[in-house]
Amino acid sequence: MEPHIYFDEVNERQGVFHRRTFLLGGGLALVGAALGGRLLQLQVAEATHYQTMASNNQFRFRLLPPPRGRILDRNGVAIASNRPDFRLLIRRDEVNDAGATLDAVSLLVPVTPARRRQVMRELEITPRSVPVAIANDLSWSEFCRVNARLPELPGVTADMGESRVYPYGGAFAHVVGYVSKISQADLDKAKKTSANGQVDPLLLHPGFRIGKSGVEQAMDAELRGRPGGQKVEVDSVGHALKEDPSGDVKAIPGSDVVLTLDADIQSRALEVFGAESGAAVVIDVRNGDVLCLLSAPAFDPNRFVSGVAEAEYRALHDYDHQPLLDKSIGGLYPPGSTFKTMTALAALESGLVNPHDRIQCTGQFFFGGRYFHCWNHKGHGSVDMNTAIKSSCDVYFYQTALRIGPDRIAEVADAFGLGHTFELGISGQRKGTVPSTAWKKRVNAHNPANQTWFSGESLSYGIGQGALQVNALQLAVMTARLANGKKALLPRLIKSVGGKERPRGDQFGDLPFSQDKINVVRAAMQSVANDVGGTAYRQSQLNLGDIKMAGKTGSAQMHGYGNTGSGAKERDTTNLAWRMRDHGLFVAFAPYDDPRYAISVILEHGLHGTNAAPKAVEIMKVALLKDPDMRQRIERPLPADEKPAASASPDMSDAPDESLADPTEAAPPPPTSPSPGPR
Repeated sequence: MEPHIYFDEVNERQGVFHRRTFLLGGGLALVGAALGGRLLQLQVAEATHYQTMASNNQFRFRLLPPPRGRILDRNGVAIASNRPDFRLLIRRDEVNDAGATLDAVSLLVPVTPARRRQVMRELEITPRSVPVAIANDLSWSEFCRVNARLPELPGVTADMGESRVYPYGGAFAHVVGYVSKISQADLDKAKKTSANGQVDPLLLHPGFRIGKSGVEQAMDAELRGRPGGQKVEVDSVGHALKEDPSGDVKAIPGSDVVLTLDADIQSRALEVFGAESGAAVVIDVRNGDVLCLLSAPAFDPNRFVSGVAEAEYRALHDYDHQPLLDKSIGGLYPPGSTFKTMTALAALESGLVNPHDRIQCTGQFFFGGRYFHCWNHKGHGSVDMNTAIKSSCDVYFYQTALRIGPDRIAEVADAFGLGHTFELGISGQRKGTVPSTAWKKRVNAHNPANQTWFSGESLSYGIGQGALQVNALQLAVMTARLANGKKALLPRLIKSVGGKERPRGDQFGDLPFSQDKINVVRAAMQSVANDVGGTAYRQSQLNLGDIKMAGKTGSAQMHGYGNTGSGAKERDTTNLAWRMRDHGLFVAFAPYDDPRYAISVILEHGLHGTNAAPKAVEIMKVALLKDPDMRQRIERPLPADEKPAASASPDMSDAPDESLADPTEAAPPPPTSPSPGPR
């Protein structure tokens, strides 16, 4: 029998081996394919991404703040621009010992102990990659000296940026405002308004400044521009090795903002005020453009760009002339006799008063068991409307206001812009108060006993006193609308932004009054400035050929004067402390026969409107002389039979326009302060 050989076990083992080999080979193939695919993805599909990452490890971009847009006057004159600023910066991520570095820097440029402490504080709270300024406004010699020693100062860079500059100093301080370094409050606000809750890195840059007031603040977004980047090669720890200008991203400058203001008129207004306190506003009566918006005294905004010292700021804040307050739009004052134009127009519109009706002024008016005095204690005699405005007769307007009531007066005042705020593009306006019967009920909602309008209040109201309060801009708008006679002009301050024109002020509504009635008031204002008996005759002569100005004086009472005698002596505040003296006001437009410009001047505690009128004349002259049409007219010879107005006349100074004290029927006495302080 032949033996049998069985290979079942061997074949089985061989089959297992083949299966394992196949699986292992397949697995290796899959791994190889995966690796190959991944390599293909990394080297081909995502090559650009990783090249960028590698480049980012080698290069970094330093933020470059954009040049801030300029602020120009109507003629293209720069009133806020930029200048080169040599500064010294330190970066926390590039320095090991900040204290030692500052010690070394102080050997090259002055670093005060206070500045050193501030730098150390900023290094603690600022992100490591954001530089902190050690010193600004280095001189050229200091800048060169530091640059020569930079290799010995790791983490310190000498940089040339831009700093804001205001060539006209205080002339535009309130309206243009100023920029300053961003505060922690500004950062917190930016973080809250940010879409992702993160602060824009631009806000942390040491060269960046944010608008803090005026146009700089209101138009900050438009003026700011878009930042760029500076490409820098760095080592493995992030230290800068060299710059790569070819990779820089240019910053986009901010938009230029053009104002309607005129630099020459604004500067002359500041000169005219000198050290005195007050406001002046000039408006083009044809289109509503504001040519001058001055508050005096002013401050130098250049001092605020790098941060004003606390002692200097405290001195400005505590000065009784309040240089930090914008009195042109934020100071409120009784308009005094300048308001008699509104009372007169309201009387004409009511139909209850004929401009030729005459009232006898004996120097006082008995009402409510007591006498209300006229500023001229001897009286003006028999006066009609023209004479009453020309001589500023209080008695005439006491009786007129009593006859027509407060609501008719309030309606006219409202139509002429009093009690309004306007879309100037800047903040800080205060509405003031134009009282009426409805107003009194509203403000005394919790005091029913005082909701009734007392007759005695109308007397004060008719001469621009009592609860009535306005600002200089409102008075200029009132005068511009009177001068235009047809259009309810709106003041325009921002002429264009980035080359895009803003709407003019004559594109809105018309005045709801007849031209004939407005002309009655305008003719009386002409008499104020050009008739010998006018209260501003001596002070209102332009001496510019045949161009005449029409105006109205006013004096705003600061407190009650008692009720004894004629009242003349008690009402003289010349010898009182400055803050207790009456305000002087003057409103005017010129030329009378072809109105171009309207002006309002408020002279704080200036005693009489006749003290404000000469300032208005000097400011108005600049506006007229810069107007080509007016210049041609001025240079035209006068007719042989026309002589210039006389330079002397009887003293017709406009004394305060309020009665000696409010009667028992009247509301509480007028405020003892015009409330010009900040709110």
